[in-house]
Amino acid sequence: MSKPRVSVIVPTYNRAGVICRTIDNLFQQTYGDFEVIIVDDGSTDDTQTKLRPYGDRIRVISQANAGPAVARNRGVKAALGEIIAFQDSDDLWKPHKLERQVELLDLDSSIPCCLCNVLMRAADGFTSFRHSLIRLDRDYGLWLNVTDVLTTRFLLFNQAAAIRREAFERVGGFPEDLRYLEDYDLPLRLSLEGPWALIREPLVIYGEASSGSFSEEATKNPIMLKQCELKIYERMLAQIDGRKCYAKARKNLYRRSAMARRQLRAIDPQHAASRLPRLLTLIDKYRMAAFRRSPWFPQPVTVAL
Repeated sequence: MSKPRVSVIVPTYNRAGVICRTIDNLFQQTYGDFEVIIVDDGSTDDTQTKLRPYGDRIRVISQANAGPAVARNRGVKAALGEIIAFQDSDDLWKPHKLERQVELLDLDSSIPCCLCNVLMRAADGFTSFRHSLIRLDRDYGLWLNVTDVLTTRFLLFNQAAAIRREAFERVGGFPEDLRYLEDYDLPLRLSLEGPWALIREPLVIYGEASSGSFSEEATKNPIMLKQCELKIYERMLAQIDGRKCYAKARKNLYRRSAMARRQLRAIDPQHAASRLPRLLTLIDKYRMAAFRRSPWFPQPVTVAL
């Protein structure tokens, strides 16, 4: 039996109500050379019962609850494919998602990652690119300035990316020491591996976060969330230190790390009596709004593939 070309990793935790819909959707892909690995991150509902009827159509890995970063890394370790794609257990893919991404990755073996757009609200066509102020002048292309763009904003990544396994392993996978924002840390480090393929078409349909979701938990823990953000900036700065080609990215990271420190101080109960931290974060908010509207706010630079 030959190895599959693509491995699709689906971490799940207490998503028995939607996991079957997601798996069934994966099997509607027009590209067929892939395996599906479900990593059950310690679910306490009837997720295992829902997975059993799929038999050997899927591989199931069960572990004690350890968070999405650990679950995804565990899935990659078990994967057989040379291309890794991640799907969240409540999102959907359009049928040609994998086919389109593999086609572009095959055009150049040096491309570490292919990223597509995500439809976030079907009613008005609101997408992840629009949310992150990403403007493209072509349907697809080779994205040359990935690091410059990602150091200025977050862009939905996990469910929208197809990654060469060797590049994923080279950068060390998802950071398991971060409680939150591991899906921002990985693409930042992966951006240092070279230009990505970029697709303007939304090939992913984003599922609305349900009660008890990890993103909901993060919003209830703003101090830890901001601490994780600051750690990401500091580690990225250390990684690109002294490399002249990342001068713009370094400037962006210095700006964002300084803002994160001020935001941490503003929400720290120890400084609740002081108005200065809150005033400084308000100033930061207006400065960032002006930056986003300025000609210095980076947009993807692409060339034809």
